[in-house]
Amino acid sequence: MASDKEKKLNVRENIRLITGWLFLALGVYLLIAFVSYLFTWTVDQSLLSHDDIFVPEAEVANSGGIIGNYWSDLFIGNLFGISAFIIPFFCIAVSVFLLKIKRIRIIPLFFTTAFACIIFSIALGYIFSFTSLRYVFGSGVGGTYGYRVNEWLISMLGTAGTGVLIFFVLTAFPLPFIYRWIRNRKEKKGLQSTVAEETALEPSPVTVVEPLPEPMTVKVKGDQAPVFEVEIIEEESTSGEMLFYDPKQDLPRYKKPTLDLLEDYKTSITEVSHEELERNNQKIVECLRTFDIQIEKIVATPGPTVTLYKIVLSPGIRISQFTRLEDDIMLSLAARGMRVIAPIPGTNMVGIEVANDKPSLVPMKSVLDSTKFKESKDDLPIVLGKSISNEIVMLDLARLPHLLVAGATGQGKSVALNAILASLLYKMHPAYLKLVLVDPKRVELNLYSKLENHFLAKLPDAESPIIIDTKKVVYTLNSLCIEMDNRLELYNRAGVRNIKEYNEKFLKRSLNPQKGHRFMPFIVLIIDEFADLIMTAGRDVEGPLTRLAQMGRASGIHLVIATQRPTTNIITGTIKANFPARIAFRVASKIDSRTIIDVSEANQLVGRGDMLLSAGTDLLRAQCAFIDTPEVERIVEFIGDQQGYSGPMELPEYSETDRQDTLSPLSDQRDELFEEAARLLVQNGEGSTSLLQRRFRLGYNRAGRIMDQLEEAGIVGPPRGSSPRELLVNSQELLDDLLAK
Repeated sequence: MASDKEKKLNVRENIRLITGWLFLALGVYLLIAFVSYLFTWTVDQSLLSHDDIFVPEAEVANSGGIIGNYWSDLFIGNLFGISAFIIPFFCIAVSVFLLKIKRIRIIPLFFTTAFACIIFSIALGYIFSFTSLRYVFGSGVGGTYGYRVNEWLISMLGTAGTGVLIFFVLTAFPLPFIYRWIRNRKEKKGLQSTVAEETALEPSPVTVVEPLPEPMTVKVKGDQAPVFEVEIIEEESTSGEMLFYDPKQDLPRYKKPTLDLLEDYKTSITEVSHEELERNNQKIVECLRTFDIQIEKIVATPGPTVTLYKIVLSPGIRISQFTRLEDDIMLSLAARGMRVIAPIPGTNMVGIEVANDKPSLVPMKSVLDSTKFKESKDDLPIVLGKSISNEIVMLDLARLPHLLVAGATGQGKSVALNAILASLLYKMHPAYLKLVLVDPKRVELNLYSKLENHFLAKLPDAESPIIIDTKKVVYTLNSLCIEMDNRLELYNRAGVRNIKEYNEKFLKRSLNPQKGHRFMPFIVLIIDEFADLIMTAGRDVEGPLTRLAQMGRASGIHLVIATQRPTTNIITGTIKANFPARIAFRVASKIDSRTIIDVSEANQLVGRGDMLLSAGTDLLRAQCAFIDTPEVERIVEFIGDQQGYSGPMELPEYSETDRQDTLSPLSDQRDELFEEAARLLVQNGEGSTSLLQRRFRLGYNRAGRIMDQLEEAGIVGPPRGSSPRELLVNSQELLDDLLAK
């Protein structure tokens, strides 16, 4: 069943469509009535003098009937004259906007329409005042308004002065458009001449500097020819600017989306009341006092969704005494979601995070409009929302280098993906970024298909810019592996280590395109539902994805995968090891929470965008920025309406004949005791090499190899010193599903 939010959106959409259709009818009706008025106004003029125009004594000649005749006389006869014909076309334009046929800026169009009606009414009234048409429609072609304004202007400025004023006002109206057209023509000619000069001076786009040979002296035998020299003259160097390559030269007029495409959501932004803070503060003090825990002070830090109460414990109070009371404090506060932090990193305090009575929305517009995002110099900045202390939470995807997003259904995972994509679209030029979008559910990422000629990359034979077929997903991942290998080979030949160093060399034209070098944009692969791919394709997906995760950072290929099934057979040890940055939304159990972020705290979140972020440091709690579907549509339409490339970026071709095994050789050479060893570990609840040695009477080397194979299969975690390895599969049923693949 549709949610309340979806129902409200459907109602608003229906109202929008009906209103647009009615505006179209109004525009057509007024146009018919106005045209008919030009021929019937003398016949119907007497009817307007009746006290009740809706009960006429004679039949109306106007095709629009009584109402059409009345409105025609009002707008044409009494107001603007012939220029009133602009009004029906304005109504039609409004209908085009409401029906989403074309994107139109209604408010500027309204003021333009009003100004045009006024100025043309005055101009027509002045021009035709010298002809016999001055008596048409009672007050002339310009209407009564134009006649009265002209009468006043002539009395003030005279006939000649009024004509001069009207002329300059009329010509000022289209002047900015004419000026921009002339300037664009000049820029285009200047660009063409510059390109022609560059072509004449440089036969190739690369400046190759080689040592000049010494002048040659050629001696000719005999007396008939003297000795002569062939002098090699060094060509004059061109200007410094011509030595640099501009990746944006194919789309020089591309404009990034503007913030007015996003909503403010001012009615959904609330602040925590002082009474609520005092109430929770008192309950915490009373609860701790009941268990003989004394405190020195409490500091409250309100955030969008939760408030952090920082507590300084009295000397002699152990942290363990405080942490044991988590359930009692939650019962005392009757909180929907509460989390204890003991201690708060970098302080001498412990903390209690308590959900606010009325959570506040964090609009995407507010975080994109922040100074931190605008002035960011990161390669791939993504802004996620606000922390408890209302600070902007922003990461550089190029440094992470990959991101895992997981959580239960409806807790904010898809909104987070839209926030990540919006951040990249607002910050990046299409020349510097390409997106590979995988959407097995077929509904979440389809909005971005209009970016095909700007930001998207796909296989040469792919029909849709958004990848939805599992087989095409496998081909695309392997194609990205080929692209990664090609890039790494070019890095090796260029003597660099990563994409940043390589592009810097290419921009300075130190690398020759004739030798295969090219400018490389960042590639971001986004998979909306990773669990579906694992369940349908298994190792065919996990193999190339693991290669990309392990080696993609240097080549500029970064991954963002999302799943609503945070189980150990989906988020395996291999995935966790290669995705150090993870976002956990609310989950149903502590086990799911540990699977995502290695701690059992995500099950205590309050939902609706409340998240825990692990990016290699301590956990950070934040509220995800909210961006709705209509906002995404406006962003995509703004970009899609601009000039783009001739097509999406084409990834290397890949077919079944090119298929290679991207998994480790250990996968195909598993020990004969592999399955039996896996069942033993799951049955005993621990993963230790010594257990395998004792039960199967194995030597250390063989037992260690089996443990490495179990780690690669996602059954156990990485080594933890002298402690047993973490067991990632906690039931025989999950193990059977994993071994069946």
